Amino acid sequence: MSHVFRALGRLVTSFPRTVVAVWAVVVLVTGAWALTGLGGQGLFDRMAAGDEPIIEGSESTIASRALDESSTAADSVTMVVTGIDVADPEVQAAVVETLGPLTSELGEIDGVAQAVSPAAFPGGVTDEQAAPFVSAAGDGVAVSATIDAAADLEATHSEVVEAMEATDLAPLGDDAEAHLTSGELVVDAINAQIQTDLVKGEAIGLPIALLIMVLVFGGFLAAALPVIGALASIVTGMGVLLALTWTMDIQSFVLNVVTVLGLGLSIDYGLLVVSRFREEVARITHDDEQPGAAHVETPDTRGTHDDDTRPGSPLVRRDPRLLAAVRTTVETAGRTVFFSAVTVAISVAGLLLMRPDILTTISAGAVAVVLLAVVAAVTLVPAILVLVGHVLARGSALARVPGLRVLVRAFGDTGSDDGAFARLARFVHRHPWAILVGVVALLAAAVVPLGSMTLRASTIEMVPADTSTGQAVRTVAEDYPALGFADVYTIADASPEELGDWSDQVGAIDGVEAVGTPSPLEDGRSLVTTQLTTDDPGDATGVAVTEEIRALDPGFETFTGGTAGAQIDFTDALIDGLPLTAGVVVVAVFVLLFLMTGSLLIPLKALLINLLSIAASLGLTSWLFTSETGSSLIGLGEPHAGLETYVVAIIVAFGFGLAMDYEVFLLARIKEYWDSTGDNDLAVERGLQRSGRIITSAAAIIIAVFLGFALGEIDAIQQVGLGLALTVLIDATLVRMLLVPATMTLLGRWNWWAPAPLRRLYSRFSIEH
Repeated sequence: MSHVFRALGRLVTSFPRTVVAVWAVVVLVTGAWALTGLGGQGLFDRMAAGDEPIIEGSESTIASRALDESSTAADSVTMVVTGIDVADPEVQAAVVETLGPLTSELGEIDGVAQAVSPAAFPGGVTDEQAAPFVSAAGDGVAVSATIDAAADLEATHSEVVEAMEATDLAPLGDDAEAHLTSGELVVDAINAQIQTDLVKGEAIGLPIALLIMVLVFGGFLAAALPVIGALASIVTGMGVLLALTWTMDIQSFVLNVVTVLGLGLSIDYGLLVVSRFREEVARITHDDEQPGAAHVETPDTRGTHDDDTRPGSPLVRRDPRLLAAVRTTVETAGRTVFFSAVTVAISVAGLLLMRPDILTTISAGAVAVVLLAVVAAVTLVPAILVLVGHVLARGSALARVPGLRVLVRAFGDTGSDDGAFARLARFVHRHPWAILVGVVALLAAAVVPLGSMTLRASTIEMVPADTSTGQAVRTVAEDYPALGFADVYTIADASPEELGDWSDQVGAIDGVEAVGTPSPLEDGRSLVTTQLTTDDPGDATGVAVTEEIRALDPGFETFTGGTAGAQIDFTDALIDGLPLTAGVVVVAVFVLLFLMTGSLLIPLKALLINLLSIAASLGLTSWLFTSETGSSLIGLGEPHAGLETYVVAIIVAFGFGLAMDYEVFLLARIKEYWDSTGDNDLAVERGLQRSGRIITSAAAIIIAVFLGFALGEIDAIQQVGLGLALTVLIDATLVRMLLVPATMTLLGRWNWWAPAPLRRLYSRFSIEH
């Protein structure tokens, strides 16, 4: 593998402008395509939102599809009017006068199958048939327009919305307000919030990341290079996601999840590459300044005779020493970055083996962005280094500013084998057992909340509550139960007349408030809706009722769906797919780490430690979001009902990948010193010294990025952002800085043990570093 990166280094240093130009064209074209569609649909236009999680073959999916197939409506637009006193006779008359013409206008729109409001009934608001369209709280009314499945959905929907929004509500009182909801409006609201959160997350995360890198590198130019690589990979990744929408349904929040991972990894990889370049420049400059040092000419010096390339002189553009530094950077840091990206890609690719479609789409997008991140880090960033590296080599301008000199020296990179991280390693060497027991105890305590973790599978709950559509969704759910989604619904393979005994059994289940009258479907089956006693159909009551309905044996097939049904099926799918997914990922990562280190114990130890670390992060995330104390600490208005099921899968997969990312960063340097010295403790000290600053800086950056996205409005994105931020924080501090050095101290030379047959295998197939 070494020769591959050696050749890549020569290519990049020979044609840096070409590499930058190619990337510029790719970014501009894919970015324009993703954002505008270039005459077609852009990425945000093609993303889905608010759909029920799809588990092929599950009861909830079968029931949902049967319901969709039996429906003759493409969508339904509902306008809820709030802030009125329905009991007031004058308001009742005003409702008829105001909504009567609107209802008639809606009914005449081409493509509208039915338009209904209290004004459509002889008795108006007080008519018994109008009850479903009158707020249960007595403070509002609703208008509903059903769009026929054969209609031009976009045109009809637009005309209906325009008519509703143009309605003058003044006769109903000064407090009267209208809010609209529909399938289309829900998608638009979620997608709009996704875009807002994306911009907000980047606006918060990127400046903080840039500030951290300015302190690390001591200047804006060096700090900007990883950010340039990150932006290039993210924009290109959006184009890849747009391409994927033609082969699979991409949920809208997938963009944020994939973006936050790609942004963090891109900056991490760029940070490692630039840091290694600075290290190589320092080494080359130091060698040149030694007595008797000779300058070696290379073919790269042709056409640069006017440059001052004498030993000890400042580096200049196309200086052979500069080019040598970039080539060495690509060969060394490039291999580490590539190896890290492979382990991260394997971790997130494991989700492809899961049944839920949503995890497949997340995995596909994440793998694409991870690969783009590594390509940008080993091509674009080094190419820019060739063009501006001579400026970076002059040292930090900020280091000469009195007020900033201390900070730059404290956080900046150095070429020393001794420093704060080496001293930390020596401290660990002196107290390995105390540190091992203490860190494991802390992590075990954080795992405890997993025992009471609740899982959810939200759909339209993702609509932001402070939007007009969000208010309409929640008003319909609370005050117009007949117009909203059923708490639980069942498709029965029987006629309505055959469902009497079964309906009675369902009605007798604890937690059931009412069972609807069976409705016949065109295929001979029947639809039965069930109303629960709880306000949250996805809580423990909803889950228990759904499971009991499914357990009944009426003598004919039934398929029960709804919020709780989708949660149950999603969780079961995760559990069913876990053994194969975990097995494939563990074996693949184990093999890769063995080929990197030649050790049998290091990969095993890394897997066990990462498992404990991720469990602790997940337990802490659950406690923060679902407990009263935890939610108050992070400023939530109220605790979440549970963690989103797919969020748990994302935190585990992405968290494992990020943990292996830092494991590779650390082990690559430790193995390098172990090979050169044969002293385990010295290798740990120097390896931690050389990689500790990179790991902690990269962790601080990626935490800033994750927390930027955690400040969004979508619950799932909040959970992913904070959950992964905690994962990185725990891994980069307790695990990499303390637990790993402690275990390596205790094992000593046994860290590098492998049986003779495996040693021979390693000598033949090892991944050089």
